[in-house]
Amino acid sequence: MRKTALALFIIALISLASCRTDFDFQPSVGKLAFSKDTVYLDTVFTDIGSSTYTLKVYNKSSDNISIPTIQLAKGQASKYRMTVDGMTGDNGKIFSNVELLAKDSLYIFIETTANIADANPTDFLYTDQIQFGNGTNFQKVELVTLIQDAVFLYPQKFEDGTTETLTLGTGENAQEIYGFFLDENDHGNEYELTNEKPYVIYGYAAVANGKTLNIHPGARLHFHADSGIIVAGGGTININGGISTTEALENEVIFEGDRLEPDFSEVPGQWGTIWLTSGSLGGNINHLTLKNAVAGLLVENNAAVLNIRNTQIYNQSVAGILGRNGNITGENVVINNCGQACFAGTYGGKYNFTHCTFNNDWPSSTQYAVLLDNYITGADPESNPLVEANFTNSIFYGSNQIELKLNKHNSDTAFNYKFTNCLIKFNNISNQYTDDPLYDFDNGALFSQCLIAKNSVDLNPKFFNPDANKLNIEPESPAAGKGDASVIVPVDVLGNPRTSTPPDLGAYQSAVFPEEN
Repeated sequence: MRKTALALFIIALISLASCRTDFDFQPSVGKLAFSKDTVYLDTVFTDIGSSTYTLKVYNKSSDNISIPTIQLAKGQASKYRMTVDGMTGDNGKIFSNVELLAKDSLYIFIETTANIADANPTDFLYTDQIQFGNGTNFQKVELVTLIQDAVFLYPQKFEDGTTETLTLGTGENAQEIYGFFLDENDHGNEYELTNEKPYVIYGYAAVANGKTLNIHPGARLHFHADSGIIVAGGGTININGGISTTEALENEVIFEGDRLEPDFSEVPGQWGTIWLTSGSLGGNINHLTLKNAVAGLLVENNAAVLNIRNTQIYNQSVAGILGRNGNITGENVVINNCGQACFAGTYGGKYNFTHCTFNNDWPSSTQYAVLLDNYITGADPESNPLVEANFTNSIFYGSNQIELKLNKHNSDTAFNYKFTNCLIKFNNISNQYTDDPLYDFDNGALFSQCLIAKNSVDLNPKFFNPDANKLNIEPESPAAGKGDASVIVPVDVLGNPRTSTPPDLGAYQSAVFPEEN
């Protein structure tokens, strides 16, 4: 009897609950609120999928509602696609009877993959709407995407399903990587990349033996993940950027990743490197801005010199310039924020830098502005001569106490270096280097007229805004007017005349900062 009574009681509770109206859904009356009235999906390359963007939809009423339709205005033909609270609807284009509780919200995630032919020919915008409800209850949110046309360079895919690769090394050390040799395009032994359209590169684009890659002023190269340029033995690279007069940097050559959204504008490690392999013939780099790679420039075993001028390298996950027995000359080079070193001259080599700025605020305790060594563990031979490493009128700074690292592996192997009129941050707080002859700052044969910053206050060069890669200095900077007057690059990295006598240290002629960053 008691069991029967208990069962009847439970049934009664269920019946009462079924009479509740908390989850009755009323038709939407068009009073939805939105986190934004227009969703801008930023810029994408033609036929390359965008990132995912979010729209939040609010029901601020006290009623549970049912939205009869959420759809893209262009329907199944739309190049946009959506998910609504995890639902994909009809191909991500149309959703029916979407329920939304009182005082609650839902998320819509939006993506697009569109072609330049889909965009408005006058402004290259591709647009659509997300429409909510119908009739008198109709509401909308605009969708806008800029489509940028590009030249796509990538390995061939063969009929048997395999893909073109490049072979690095020989014998047992040979390895295949995803890449291809550049097409000469009727220019004989010259490859020409112009500013007519940006280039999007998949895999490593290789410059073959006996060939030269010429990159013209204003060219834009965008690299997919694990991509870059390889200059093979006997190959040459010339990057021929020029001074720009507007914020569009119309003559600067720019290398960066292929993600154009603002959230990716300063993310390191998005692509690989520009790799001058053993035996390449070097070349000339002028007015290049290189961002967000693993190692900006990798130069190894080069007898021929690579000349780098008026070049800015930012946000590299390993190094801005990595030399392995390289031969590099740099003038007006700026490198900021790298995982290990702004410049690393390893396994010996020849390096000469004048009026350069190396600053490393990478958030760790093991990075340096500049690192020099003459060995590689496990190599044969392990040590290699550092024939010369000369730095003049330059700045070495950053967030660590020690921003110059010198590693000499073997006393029998040459380790030649000299710093002349340089500002070097070196705060020997642990006295680890007190008796190390490599850091004898009183030895004029190694350090001539250098300023040694022993803390973060004294001799701070006071860069304009390092977080925004603006390493300009003011006339009041300790680095101003401290250079060697006998060694002057006539103009700075921006093309401004060097008028100070003595000259300023670093890549920038000092000037009063603008009022706002």
